[in-house]
Amino acid sequence: MEPDSLPTEVILTHPQQFLGSIQLDWNPQPGNYLDLQGQTYAVLERRHRYQLKSGRYRLENIALYVQSAPRPSESTLVEGRWVLGDATCRFNARSELIRCAVNPDGPCHQCRFFEPG
Repeated sequence: MEPDSLPTEVILTHPQQFLGSIQLDWNPQPGNYLDLQGQTYAVLERRHRYQLKSGRYRLENIALYVQSAPRPSESTLVEGRWVLGDATCRFNARSELIRCAVNPDGPCHQCRFFEPG
């Protein structure tokens, strides 16, 4: 195992199913997207598993709970993180998981509720 790679289990949330184990060289957060075996998944939850060795806890592996989702076509960089949709809209949730309350599926550029905020 390379020092910067993390052993990661990928688990589908519904129906709960183990999709496989992979090595990642990045730290996926909820709201990120992951491509695995030709399918795109949205990361919903991340759990860490630690092991006690020589009196110290060390990160042993990560479990990612995911759901199948298309990669969003619209995203905006806000304060160093990517959010769904056009963040200049007053109704944008500024979230990695949901675009907004009035048009959660998008797209923003055709939304009749779009209001620059």
